[in-house]
Amino acid sequence: MTPTIDELLADAVIPTSSPAAFDVGAALRRLAADAAQAAPPPDMARAAQAGQRLAVVSRWILNGPGAAAHVDRLADGPQATAVEEVQLDEEGAAVFACLLYLTGHPESAQFWWQLAAGAGHRAAAYCLHLHHLALGETREAKHWRHQVTNSVIDADALDENFLTMLEVVARYVRQNGSTASPPTGGLEMEVDRLAEDGKNSCIIVRRPDRRLADRLHDFTRR
Repeated sequence: MTPTIDELLADAVIPTSSPAAFDVGAALRRLAADAAQAAPPPDMARAAQAGQRLAVVSRWILNGPGAAAHVDRLADGPQATAVEEVQLDEEGAAVFACLLYLTGHPESAQFWWQLAAGAGHRAAAYCLHLHHLALGETREAKHWRHQVTNSVIDADALDENFLTMLEVVARYVRQNGSTASPPTGGLEMEVDRLAEDGKNSCIIVRRPDRRLADRLHDFTRR
């Protein structure tokens, strides 16, 4: 005899356990174990946090008083001449590096941070510390942190307590927001233009020109 529809549906019912048989504690332990396995390794988590701190610090520097004026000095130099540390406005180089980093040119940012740090700019050295930490390059990161906190010629070297407080503030800003503005689309376009102009000769974004400097003034006024 052909089974009826009701009989077929009855056979298709998936049996379920009674609520009393469900072990809540065991289920929670399984969820906790799964979450622990999904968590990133400590090195990856530390690298991600360093990248986030670097973005916060870069925004602070880019929004700092006089940032655009310092970039002016870079832009007013001869574009065809290589930038030498003896003629470098290290604050302008640090600001430009932060702009490059925030607009997606980390290799060029590293170059300009190194120029600024070599001229004694400690914030640039700290940015390099975070940059290498974010890349998992711990030896380079330690080197630049040492450059920040130790100097044979500068008695006002930043100490570990100051850096710890800076990282606490950066973490707070990352979690709660900041009034420091990110680069606008206009600034991104100007940086991309510089990168495109120099791509045939070098992968490093060349020094800023007058057009980008004027755009940065517009950005800081807003």
